Amino acid sequence: MDLRTLTPRQVEDFLYHEAALLDAWKLPEWRELLTEDCHYYVPACDTPAGASSTSSLYYIADNGFRLSERVKRLMKKTCHAEYPRSKVLHTITNVQLLEATADTARAASCFVTYRHQRGHQDIYVGRHEYRFVAVGGALRIREKKSTLHMEALRPHGRITLIV
Repeated sequence: MDLRTLTPRQVEDFLYHEAALLDAWKLPEWRELLTEDCHYYVPACDTPAGASSTSSLYYIADNGFRLSERVKRLMKKTCHAEYPRSKVLHTITNVQLLEATADTARAASCFVTYRHQRGHQDIYVGRHEYRFVAVGGALRIREKKSTLHMEALRPHGRITLIV
């Protein structure tokens, strides 16, 4: 698959599919959308733009193995932070295909993730940045960075779900 033929609509459909899997807590299926050597990042709210996960605080800085383990843990009934599971709704907007070469593509979108659990509602807002590759003729995420556009995690105090 030559990613130069990728259209903004295909990227949009892919991101909507990703959001639907997360909303349905189909985390193993969601994990399959990412490459084995993927990276998933969520920088801290006050991390300067462009700062790396090796020199600055990130809430999440997972490689493929750690992300797979996170998914396994979140799916267990013994995961006290997410049992019973939160009701979540991922809203994606302003999808942009930023660039595409034969091998990779970059895209971005804005997001709002609503989380309802134990009588509380948390709202996470921000921007996703993606780096895509083709694996076996299918689009896959090699890197996802979810930057929260919030001053702090208050009143939430935590991120125990995939934003």
